[in-house]
Amino acid sequence: MVSIPARDGRWVKPGSYVCYKAAGTIDVDGKLNEPSWKRASWTGNFIDIEGNDVRPVPRFGTKAMMLWDDECLHVAADLEEPDVWGTLTKRDSVICNDNDFEVFIKPFEDSPSYFEFEFNALNTVWDLFLNKAYYQGGTADISWDCKGLKHAVQVDGTLNWPLDIDRGWTIEISIPWTGLDKLGINKPPKSGDQWRVNFSRVEWERQLVGKYCDNWTWSNMSEINMHIPDYWGIVLFSDIVVGTGEEAFVEKPRIVKPWWESFDPSRLPPAPDRSYLQQGRMRYWEEMKLKASPNKCR
Repeated sequence: MVSIPARDGRWVKPGSYVCYKAAGTIDVDGKLNEPSWKRASWTGNFIDIEGNDVRPVPRFGTKAMMLWDDECLHVAADLEEPDVWGTLTKRDSVICNDNDFEVFIKPFEDSPSYFEFEFNALNTVWDLFLNKAYYQGGTADISWDCKGLKHAVQVDGTLNWPLDIDRGWTIEISIPWTGLDKLGINKPPKSGDQWRVNFSRVEWERQLVGKYCDNWTWSNMSEINMHIPDYWGIVLFSDIVVGTGEEAFVEKPRIVKPWWESFDPSRLPPAPDRSYLQQGRMRYWEEMKLKASPNKCR
């Protein structure tokens, strides 16, 4: 994989994944017990959104996997969580105000548009379409709904009961190709096609709800901003049926340049300041406390 420059001077390598064809029907119940899922490969454990080299390793494990068939893109995720909770039950609520799992899909390299899906442990969804990234002046169409979307959650523990220890929750999502018709999609990608995809997990600690959350992702975003598709992972679609063979991931040639270089810096959020690393890796809210203290790092 070709590395991408980041605004703090690092070079970041996006994730890669080969998405194989499902061997049979996927029953969307959140259990992930179909033979196809048992043969599919998990991503690696999610990392901090800014990278585990500059922030602590996430406290809980998260991983995802993908399959496709003639009707849908299928996504599954396993989220380790000792206290599974959720509050939002209305579709198109701002789901990241709860602990959540998020999917970002950008089908075309030559188009800035993409889709976003957010789900909580109550199986509530927020689906939206963005004509381009916010830093490019894009807007989110929250009135858009993915037609035919199916999703289900299984909780291994007790939902909304903080007095015991849960194992976590799993989610299963089927996104119809025809549900992505906002970009003219009505059938599966061809074998060998590559899409930009990323997964995110927003994780609140109860004492910090509404103040600061952790963000953990599959592909390293280099800063706290999911809306920079250059850093999303690259998914290669293969027509090999899962478990019957393997296809090597080969990245298609693409132009690599700093995503921010053609934009007025005053319109962009400040670049990350890594001076806190003098004190070691720390979470963002810990960094903010450090910089607000009389003995703040320089």
